[in-house]
Amino acid sequence: MLSDIQNLIELQKADREILRLKEEVAALPKRVAAIEAKLAGTRAVLEQAKAAIKADDAVRRKAETAIQDLEQKISKYRDQSLEVKTNDQYKALMHEIQFAERDIRANEDKILELMVNAEAREKEMKAAEAELKAETEEIEREKEEARKRTAEDEQQLAEWNRRRDSARAAVTADLLRHYDRVAQHRGSGLSEVRDQKCLACQVMLRPQTYNEVRGGTEVVFCESCQRILYFDVSRAKSEEAVTINKRRRPHPKLESSQAWYYQPSFQEYGEVFVAFINGGGRSRRRVYDAATGRQIGEIREREGEYRLAFPEDLRDGIRLNGNWEESELEQWGAELPMVVLDILHRDLDLARAEGGGRGHASAQSLSPEHPAAS
Repeated sequence: MLSDIQNLIELQKADREILRLKEEVAALPKRVAAIEAKLAGTRAVLEQAKAAIKADDAVRRKAETAIQDLEQKISKYRDQSLEVKTNDQYKALMHEIQFAERDIRANEDKILELMVNAEAREKEMKAAEAELKAETEEIEREKEEARKRTAEDEQQLAEWNRRRDSARAAVTADLLRHYDRVAQHRGSGLSEVRDQKCLACQVMLRPQTYNEVRGGTEVVFCESCQRILYFDVSRAKSEEAVTINKRRRPHPKLESSQAWYYQPSFQEYGEVFVAFINGGGRSRRRVYDAATGRQIGEIREREGEYRLAFPEDLRDGIRLNGNWEESELEQWGAELPMVVLDILHRDLDLARAEGGGRGHASAQSLSPEHPAAS
């Protein structure tokens, strides 16, 4: 992998960590503010409960005073009734006494209602006090945690900024400008390639572009999103090892219109993959270099099914799985896509494992640039 690409990978990693840490530092005060807002709400509920109790007490005292005043009036009216001379005067005083007694009963009912409410008000106030105490303790813990976490994040930010500056200084100026420009508009300036696809924009790459990225000898840009592309060889090796160890290899069908073979020694070219396609009573043969995927020689065509038409090309060969339309082969032209080459190499490894290492040449003898050859 190019040193510029390696430094850009480090740069993008640093950029992402710096962004994450800055967002975390910014989020901590917001979290504390949210708890403080909740605390203010609980405090308001407590104040309302206290105010309601105080208001009820004032109403109760007023009712008690009114009862005392009314009782004094009744006593006065009774005294006056003893001195009146006429029935009309007596009846008038009795009416006044009845009105006063009615008002006393109304005030007594109000006091009783306030006494019942007072118990509920008291419970509400005590609950609000307990919640306020718990939330106050929580916010203090949150504040302390926020202070510690902010200090840790600031230390990490300083380290990541140092690593970022170091990575930026090691990248070619023109390439760095391209990375910055794309990152500003798309959020990232670099993208990994996997399964012949740019993982950032999910657009499939042309076989030639994919092969160039896999080769790792030049800087390649995604034609869709303009991100700088790279291929993680270690990930490819790990995935390939899992595939070889866990995947159960399907056996190619004997009777098939298409067949792929591995030949350990083909003429002067060495290791090759050979593709045969039957059709219309004839068969066609294509030969590809096993390390690079480049086509060797011209397409040869003979009468009859391939096993009868090209028997000399089947000796010492290993039959592989492969089923691509001839139109696809023609579209690929003079070079197999790297993903197809990978599939053939993985199947070859599985076939060798099944056959106890059958074949004159091992996968390690192929070009070291190819993952299957590592």
